[in-house]
Amino acid sequence: MTRVIGVRGDGTPWLHHVGRTSEVTLDELNQIEQGGHPRWLIPSAAASYPVLRRGGVRLDRCYDLAHAESVISAFEGTPVAGPASAPPTSLTLFTEDDDADAGAVAATQYADQQRRLAATGHADRLGLLIASDSVGALLAVEMTEAGIPWDAAIHDRLLTEALGVQTLPGARPSRLQELADRIIESFGRPVNPDSPQDVLAAFARDDIVLQSTRKWHLAGVDHPAVAPLLEYKELSRLHTANGWAWLREWVRDGRFRPEYLPAGVVTGRWATRGGGALQIPRRLRSAVVADPGKTLVVADAAQLEPRILAALSRDPGMMRAAGAEDMYAALATEAFDGRRDQAKVGLLGAMYGQVGGGAARPLQVLRDRYPRALQLLEDAARTGERGGVVRTRLGRTCPPGSERDPTPAQERARGRFTRNFVVQGTASEWAGSLLGILRQRLHRAYGDTDAARIVFYQHDEVMVHCDAALADDVIAHVEAAALAATRLLFGETEVVFGLDVRAARTYAEAH
Repeated sequence: MTRVIGVRGDGTPWLHHVGRTSEVTLDELNQIEQGGHPRWLIPSAAASYPVLRRGGVRLDRCYDLAHAESVISAFEGTPVAGPASAPPTSLTLFTEDDDADAGAVAATQYADQQRRLAATGHADRLGLLIASDSVGALLAVEMTEAGIPWDAAIHDRLLTEALGVQTLPGARPSRLQELADRIIESFGRPVNPDSPQDVLAAFARDDIVLQSTRKWHLAGVDHPAVAPLLEYKELSRLHTANGWAWLREWVRDGRFRPEYLPAGVVTGRWATRGGGALQIPRRLRSAVVADPGKTLVVADAAQLEPRILAALSRDPGMMRAAGAEDMYAALATEAFDGRRDQAKVGLLGAMYGQVGGGAARPLQVLRDRYPRALQLLEDAARTGERGGVVRTRLGRTCPPGSERDPTPAQERARGRFTRNFVVQGTASEWAGSLLGILRQRLHRAYGDTDAARIVFYQHDEVMVHCDAALADDVIAHVEAAALAATRLLFGETEVVFGLDVRAARTYAEAH
């Protein structure tokens, strides 16, 4: 790797090549990119790529130093300081300023990282993880630029239907106020439904002692305030998270443009900075509308984490079940006398550490019938309980235990975290690989145009906004990317990572 690219604080790009750093024009960068699609070394795609995009530059590949440092230092047991939701955009080894040869220092940092990668003994897998995170950093910028197509008028109508007439800022919409009045009437005294303490105190005065105002604690309570309170809580969340204030702040010119944080969660899942893009409520999904002449291709990976467990553990029985369209049904036929609900409860309980209650008996059945899969999870849990670290398929490492003398409850909580980390983190790697491969396929087919762009991704779901005439071709590209991602991570396997892929005018219609 010989070319390092970055952007200074004043927005001017620079290029480091053959030991020398100099300013470079955007046209020159485009010529180099189109001439050979090099894997650019870049201090931080999140910091530099938006400037390059505004100048018309598209990078096919890169090695993001900031993401690489996060991966390598975590593997070494010295994770980069800072919140997990915000991978570092500058490196502790150097600071870019007018007096520093930023390119030379970045090249030195890269050489140091390569040395440390080799010392891990897992350079191939960690290198693939870094490549995936790096292309994700490029895609995140492109997704923010493209934006999710959003119809503000439909959003406004849906809010009015759910919440009632919009009132002055700071006041409750009419439907919320009606529910608040019903709650007060049911208690026979003033109660603020937005205050859990106030609500708990009101129930206590009626001789009903509750641990919290969560739905499952309220559901079994016989009191006239419960029904309006549950409805109030649901609608209040909608009003707070995606109400009119959200609409005014986040939707412009028919687009919702969140700022994505690839690998922003310790498991490698993406996060967002503001806007809550990864939690679009179902009742608002019909506001996500394709432009005229366009369609939305939405792909959802069905039962992703259970299939990841089967592929990771190579448990013969579980791999066989994961080759079916409905993995839970296949497990039910093999081990639960056809009871799909028991198979699902048991497997989810195994992955998330819910080992008591209704999950206990199904979990024992799974241990007896699929020992390698369950052993993988329980080994991960025991490692976590002892304060150790676990790793995903490609080597992403969980944070070390933070408690010096953990209590038994803290040990169990960490065990639940580590048992799921290996599965959820590897699922993120599979999805990230699919994204990177799909991005490359779409660009090769349609170029850097609006004919087909990835506009949304969350955990196990991806959305492409494309010309309606290209829908079938884009679906084929998505399915091919899923197969390629599976081969990349697991080679030839009988596990099938099925996708529910649909073309629709709205996000709601795709579900």
